[in-house]
Amino acid sequence: MKYLFLVFLTIQFSANARTIVVCKSCSIKTIKKAVSLASDGDKILVKKGYYKETNIQVSKMIQIIGESSPTIDGMNKTESIFAVKATNFLISGFLFKNVGVSYTKEIAAIFISKSRNFTVKSNSFSNVFFAIILQDCKFGVLLSNKIKGTAKSESSSGNGFHLWKCANIRIEKNTVSGMRDGIYLEFVNKSHISNNTSLNNIRYGLHFMFSNNNEYHHNEFKQNGAGVAVMFSKFIKMHHNTFHFNWGAASYGLLLKEINDAEITDNYFEQNTIGINIDGCNRITYSNNHFIRNGWAIKFTGGCYANLFEYNNFQHNAFDLSYNSRLNDNKFEANYWSEYSGYDIDKDGIGDVPHRPVKLFSYIVNQTPETLVLLRSLFVDIINFSEKVSPVFTPDNLIDARPIMKPINQ
Repeated sequence: MKYLFLVFLTIQFSANARTIVVCKSCSIKTIKKAVSLASDGDKILVKKGYYKETNIQVSKMIQIIGESSPTIDGMNKTESIFAVKATNFLISGFLFKNVGVSYTKEIAAIFISKSRNFTVKSNSFSNVFFAIILQDCKFGVLLSNKIKGTAKSESSSGNGFHLWKCANIRIEKNTVSGMRDGIYLEFVNKSHISNNTSLNNIRYGLHFMFSNNNEYHHNEFKQNGAGVAVMFSKFIKMHHNTFHFNWGAASYGLLLKEINDAEITDNYFEQNTIGINIDGCNRITYSNNHFIRNGWAIKFTGGCYANLFEYNNFQHNAFDLSYNSRLNDNKFEANYWSEYSGYDIDKDGIGDVPHRPVKLFSYIVNQTPETLVLLRSLFVDIINFSEKVSPVFTPDNLIDARPIMKPINQ
């Protein structure tokens, strides 16, 4: 919340700051006119009503506040409703609708560029191509907004929040559904994304690339086309998020590609085709995560090294772990596995025999996906047992030497 506090602190109100009222029966009937008349420090109060306006250019240190959720209709024109390039501004309390579609220029209900110290909060968005776009911005807060799209395909839809080349942004307590990506970030650093709900989006609930030193926590990603994608980034913290019901032939709760030096802790992965799909990721700590009733809890699809998996729960997944190499440089220790069939004679809570989490059948399915129809057959049980006794296709050292006997935090 410190950035939100900073925004309001830095708005300097002079002794002659005004409140400009906009309504259909007022002397000022349009928001665009009010903005042109405003000076730094002024507040524009827009009364309840229906306003057909686009291309409202904001370059001043002002507050634009809607009273009783006035509607701003973009009339499906191919231009943004608000185009902002300013510092210390606030936009709050509006319903935005009917922003046009363009494949040649970036337009949104609110387009903010080269701006600092701002807040966009408590707005609703309906039938918009992009809801909010940020370009080259710092120290902004996107708070308690509701975005609801009607996306039909990736090619004809935009993102809820679309950020490019930004830093120190907070995206908090928003709800996004029916867009291409709920939240999209590219070259975004030192930012926090928390307490958001992103669901029923065509592609990803959250998608970020080339974005370092960010933290994502207490978000819910539900029933998206392919869950969350995290690519080509480092020094990431993802904790206390819920990834669930992301089903599909190529779907997952979380995709990690070329991620290094990260922490993934205290997350729930429940009923996804793949809980986490990992490709080319190194030096990541996975701890206190819960993998429950997924198709694959964790699936390695590329070389990954020096990762640590400890104190995670693996419960009732079709496959706990899928591995595509005979070499293993990752450590699994002190995890709970519902598939573990060992014993604990000394009653110290740790299994007395190691657990091999990779089933031979998962290796076969990777090579020949059609064999998945045999998942519950006696034949599969036999080949899995034979691989456990004498590993041939899986790394000898891919074991949990200290499996715990009871689930953590339950």
